[in-house]
Amino acid sequence: MSVATGRIAPELSAEFPALRLYWTALDARPRASPADLRRRLRRLSDRYLGAGVVAMRIQPIPHAYRAFARQVGVDPDTVRIPSEEAAVRRLVQGGFESRDTVRDALLIALVETGVPVWALDRRAVDVETLGIRLAVAGERLGWPAGGAALTAGQLVVADASSVHATLLGRPAAEHAPGPRTRGLVLFAVRVDGVPAIHVEEALWLVADVLEAG
Repeated sequence: MSVATGRIAPELSAEFPALRLYWTALDARPRASPADLRRRLRRLSDRYLGAGVVAMRIQPIPHAYRAFARQVGVDPDTVRIPSEEAAVRRLVQGGFESRDTVRDALLIALVETGVPVWALDRRAVDVETLGIRLAVAGERLGWPAGGAALTAGQLVVADASSVHATLLGRPAAEHAPGPRTRGLVLFAVRVDGVPAIHVEEALWLVADVLEAG
């Protein structure tokens, strides 16, 4: 597996010099998670207790994503960063729920590293032009004909033909892996305060879990 970097709009590079998008492509698809993977999730659930969730926001990597969210106008106390969202969901549900191999692998990487990784159906992505830019007026999340309207100037993960996700947000449903998926594009976002090695580790971890599963 090789990890590549996507395009960053020049105006964003100037304002956020550490901002990077890392991606990799895999031959994988969602399947029912085997017993070993479900047991691994149950063990990871034990790490997320009430006090730990409260303390999470001062840990270096979650703190870095929280700080970046504030820089781009998102209140992380209202719109939680992915690691805090996963932790709160674990508390509400009493444990991490297994969904499928892809979503379980993404969750394991998030819990293990603090770095969120997202998956797209490879058919929906032009990896040569994948990157981070500002949305323009009239754009929508997902295919041009559908999805939520975007605000001009909103940070998005996009390629030359469509917007796949808002930055640090869930991908458009039309672009997420599904029953017809046969290949994935995984991507992760580095911000100031998050070492590149941790971002690459998160991508490698997802790939390892999917290969083992």
